[in-house]
Amino acid sequence: MAESEVRTGDEQTLTAIPDQLPVFPVRDQIIFPRMVFPLLVGREGTLRAVEAAMMHERLLLLLAQTDPSLEEITFDDLYRAGVVAKVVQVMKLPNGMVKVLVEGLVRAQVSEPVQQEAYLAANLAPVFPSSRRDIRLEGAMRHAIALFKDYVPLNRSLPDELLYSIDTFKEPERVSDFLAAQLEVPYQRKQKILEAASTYEQFIEIANQLAHEIEVLQVERSIEGQVRERISVSQRTYFLQEQLRAIKRELGEEGDEDYGDVLAYQKKLAETPLSDEARAKVDEELAKLKGMPMMSPEATVVRNYVDWVLALPWEKRTRDRHDIRKAREILDADHYGLEKPKERILEHLAVLSLVKRIRGPLLCLVGPPGVGKTSLGYSVARALRRKFVRISLGGIRDEAEIRGHRRTYIGSQPGRIIQMMKKAGVVNPVFLLDEVDKMSADFRGDPASALLEVLDPEQNREFSDHYLEVEYDLSQVMFICTANTRDGIPLALQDRMEVIELPGYLTEEKLHIAEGFLIPKQLKAHGLKLSHVRFTRDAVLRIIEEYTREAGVRELERIIAKSIRRTARKRVERSEVGRRKEVIGAARLKPLLGRATHYRQELDLKPMIGGAVGLAWTPVGGDILRIQVRTMPGKFKLRLTGRLGDVMKESAHASLSYIRSLAHELDIPQQMLDEREIHIHIPEGAVPKDGPSAGITLATALLSALTNRQVRGDLAMTGEIGLQGEVLPVGGINEKVMAAQRSGIKMIVLPERNRPDWDDRPKGVGKGLEVQFVNKIDEVWESAFAAEVTT
Repeated sequence: MAESEVRTGDEQTLTAIPDQLPVFPVRDQIIFPRMVFPLLVGREGTLRAVEAAMMHERLLLLLAQTDPSLEEITFDDLYRAGVVAKVVQVMKLPNGMVKVLVEGLVRAQVSEPVQQEAYLAANLAPVFPSSRRDIRLEGAMRHAIALFKDYVPLNRSLPDELLYSIDTFKEPERVSDFLAAQLEVPYQRKQKILEAASTYEQFIEIANQLAHEIEVLQVERSIEGQVRERISVSQRTYFLQEQLRAIKRELGEEGDEDYGDVLAYQKKLAETPLSDEARAKVDEELAKLKGMPMMSPEATVVRNYVDWVLALPWEKRTRDRHDIRKAREILDADHYGLEKPKERILEHLAVLSLVKRIRGPLLCLVGPPGVGKTSLGYSVARALRRKFVRISLGGIRDEAEIRGHRRTYIGSQPGRIIQMMKKAGVVNPVFLLDEVDKMSADFRGDPASALLEVLDPEQNREFSDHYLEVEYDLSQVMFICTANTRDGIPLALQDRMEVIELPGYLTEEKLHIAEGFLIPKQLKAHGLKLSHVRFTRDAVLRIIEEYTREAGVRELERIIAKSIRRTARKRVERSEVGRRKEVIGAARLKPLLGRATHYRQELDLKPMIGGAVGLAWTPVGGDILRIQVRTMPGKFKLRLTGRLGDVMKESAHASLSYIRSLAHELDIPQQMLDEREIHIHIPEGAVPKDGPSAGITLATALLSALTNRQVRGDLAMTGEIGLQGEVLPVGGINEKVMAAQRSGIKMIVLPERNRPDWDDRPKGVGKGLEVQFVNKIDEVWESAFAAEVTT
């Protein structure tokens, strides 16, 4: 194999360079001849290349990667011009990597890649500098040296000793390599120097890069000088102002003109009505501000605090309108139905008109989503002619959201109660606390506990926010809370509230709301009029029953908007805007909305054996439960399916225990109980079901299956059963009765202790239904089996 020789080191020893060497891929660095540099080795292929070099002459070919982020390297990822280097030292580090100290010998060009099994290798051709020295080369070298001497003083990372070192080199090749090695430029630009064909071209490239770097560094120095000058002027001005202020203070000549901000605050303070405590606190803060440098961070904190205190309403209020008839008109115009909540709100307003300030319990509107809780609060504000503010408490878990952060924290501010009072601008707004049942607590505190002070009429006249540090009177605020369920409201909060239940809307109420409000609203929002599009009554009813399943009307409004939007598009596409009236009937719903998404359960009202119809409450209203019971030969066992919860399973066991205890009186053969397996199933198995209210329904279905007696199919029931056969009260009566109405049920059975709920039901609920109130399960069975038919 042919070899070339090169002199290396200060002693000018000869080193033979083979035509083929292992390749060492280098990231982000260019090594020049006569340069000693440490390299870290972590990749397996590179480590194998170093091991191969140590076995043969300790020589490597250093090639820079075109993309330093690559881990797996091929020859396509390497530059073809590099440096032959000698491995001076190899050291293994504690982290498993290897440190290799190399010394650059001579430039080299890859002539042909060579495929090795474990590492990269290449055939190469060394590039030796020309020994010819002419005037052009001398001039280029001197020009580059002169630029380098200008470059070093501008670059703080280069020591001044380099200026002395450059004068010790005589050979142009050594000078060019030294200058290139000291340049602090991206490795891609150093690669251009390495690839230069001659020493003269290397000096030209070095000079170009030095000139560019000198210009950049001069601009940096200029900008830095301007910034330093500004800072110096600012600091000098500050110190002089403080010295002047101190001199005037000593001479007794300190004037008000030195405290422009403080004077402005004092003027505003004199014009703002505050409580005595708040005024004293602001005076104290302004006294601190007077002694602070105006540009200090502490002064900014004080100014922000004073701004907050002065921006709050302390006495400004709106005059209430105590016209109960007008309030009734507003509530009726904004909400259809909801008679009981409206009556309670009007009572509240009537008392307010007499005593001027209510110190009793606040109102809490509880009901399913979409029934109008939030809009009722806005209507109350309209009726009273008060300002209206609202905050949503859903997901809040930090007590500081209510009480605020103390001023010791950076970026602190008052809590959301004080923020909304500032937004209202008066001391007596209607303040709606939405989703009060969806707060939670963690290590940052319990916001529900912080609300106790806000909502307690005996405490909120002295509400203390951590940021304000003074008492603020909330006693004139009319607080209204909303929640979806009572269970999520902490008991301590419930104790301070009067809960008003908002039931779901009946189908007839939804129909009236859609025709009188939702359809006109959506037509206007979509640029249409009632003269352009009309919904038939059958279409609206079908949307309510087959395309929505909710207690409120939000989804109904979205479906109506969808129908109008698609109708509007077709009118525009046919260029019929303003010409022909579109009529949306029941037959057009499927092309507009697709297939129905909800189907009401079609009940078979015929008598049945081993079955009974129950009534259930859900978050979106009432529903019916079809309970099915079958017996089969086998060892006695009770099997429960239909995704039943623990409470419902316990009701099934209690019902069966009561029936077994009276097996003789009920004419149930003992063999039927000992040698039959009983299976209870409630359809729609994907839907979770729980609660005790299906107890009497389970007992009726079980008795029917065990005695082969028929149960009325047009009768539905709800009630908890006890082991003594007593029927206990349950909740959600209004929703359950509405479900029975929708399903065509003719008679319902309710616990006697739920009679007050029935008497207090909204108008229209239970219309056309026969109702029976019971105390014992025997009374239920008398009604359920009354229409028994022999098969």
